[in-house]
Amino acid sequence: MDVLDKALGMMDRYPLCDNCLGRQFAALGYGIENSKRGQALKTSLVLRENSLIPVASKNSIKNLKTIATNGFSSEAKKTLGHLNKRVPKTSVACYLCSGAFQKIDELAQETVNKSAEYEYSTFLVGVDLPNKVEEREDEFKAEFEVKWGESIKHEFGRVMGKRIADLTGKQAEYGRPDVTFLISPFTKEVKLQVNPLFVAGRYRKTVRTIPQSKWYCGACRGKGCEKCGGTGKLYSESVEELVSKPLLDAALGEKTSFHASGREDIDARMLGTGRPFVAEISRPKKRLLDLRAVRESINLTAKGKTRVSTLRFSNRDVVRRLKKAESAQKEYRVTVEFEHKVPEKTLLSLESKLSSVQVRQRTPLRVMHRRADLVRERYIYKVKVRRLSPKKAELQIRCQGGLYVKELVSGDEGRTVPSVSELLENKAKPLRLDVLSVIMEDKHIGET
Repeated sequence: MDVLDKALGMMDRYPLCDNCLGRQFAALGYGIENSKRGQALKTSLVLRENSLIPVASKNSIKNLKTIATNGFSSEAKKTLGHLNKRVPKTSVACYLCSGAFQKIDELAQETVNKSAEYEYSTFLVGVDLPNKVEEREDEFKAEFEVKWGESIKHEFGRVMGKRIADLTGKQAEYGRPDVTFLISPFTKEVKLQVNPLFVAGRYRKTVRTIPQSKWYCGACRGKGCEKCGGTGKLYSESVEELVSKPLLDAALGEKTSFHASGREDIDARMLGTGRPFVAEISRPKKRLLDLRAVRESINLTAKGKTRVSTLRFSNRDVVRRLKKAESAQKEYRVTVEFEHKVPEKTLLSLESKLSSVQVRQRTPLRVMHRRADLVRERYIYKVKVRRLSPKKAELQIRCQGGLYVKELVSGDEGRTVPSVSELLENKAKPLRLDVLSVIMEDKHIGET
């Protein structure tokens, strides 16, 4: 059976619009839309049946009526009229799409209108069809042994994507679109999924009084109570809030999530080139942000507390890499006070005793309430020691991320081995801790 006979056989059984007939032969011909393909098949059949009337008048007239009714063909109707034959009444709707393809332009415009308040450059179309529609087409394809066809869902998505692109001048993007349109052609429902905006950078924290992230009140769990003064927080400010709010305001988003490569203690400063972070902004209405202006706003608002640098647009992959890089090398500076005086030679022995050493640390007592009780091994690459007084010293430590530096000094009642207290047999306590560097070579996260 050739293509024309197969197409005629389909219309003999079911009413089919141009899209739904052409879709069954989508793999034949190149650069032709299914609507044009279906129209061409119907026109070719009209020509063929008209030419066969002298030898097969009755059958050809019957076929022309099929093409006119079940094929919705105006050419077939005009040909029948020209032959002085009765023009039958057209079928109500297409068997496969129920006329949904004829409403594509209207639906595309409605979709564009729904996204008018959002700034975006790329989009993706998702199509939601009733199960019975897809099952009907599957049965249809099995009945006619369709081997060149395209799925109805794929065609809806493809055609709708082209219409939206024509209306907006935006590009369809299958990897990381700014927005996703979820369209139900049969119910005319349009849902807009606005994908997050990611901004990466590095921050420095120059005070010892604010945490990296928001700390919710343990008594009310963020709802606000007498203990927290109605704020729902234990601390009035955090690096997360100081950095995120100007970004949220600029993007006109709903909320933010703050992702960083590790974290420093509240009483520790983050110095050097800063700690890499990514701010994730949900449902932003603005995407083309002036990041230089945003950075200046952050640094002005947070002056004397925290400072950001190298803001740039990012993506979710960078967040994943950021989390995996939490154990990247870090450099610390810690001021230590000893219970007894320490001879300089004894103190300097720490450089050899703690350099190139694997440290075993059981979860510190101070964080046991929020961390699992585990034993972790972390590597120390190098330790440099500077004597400040008979009972004080400064240690500069280059180590694997995740090392609890305060416990490396104190020993944490034997939970960290080795420790400064143990090696010198002199009880030691950390006075001040600074993070000097977070060493990462990933250019998407931020070089040191």
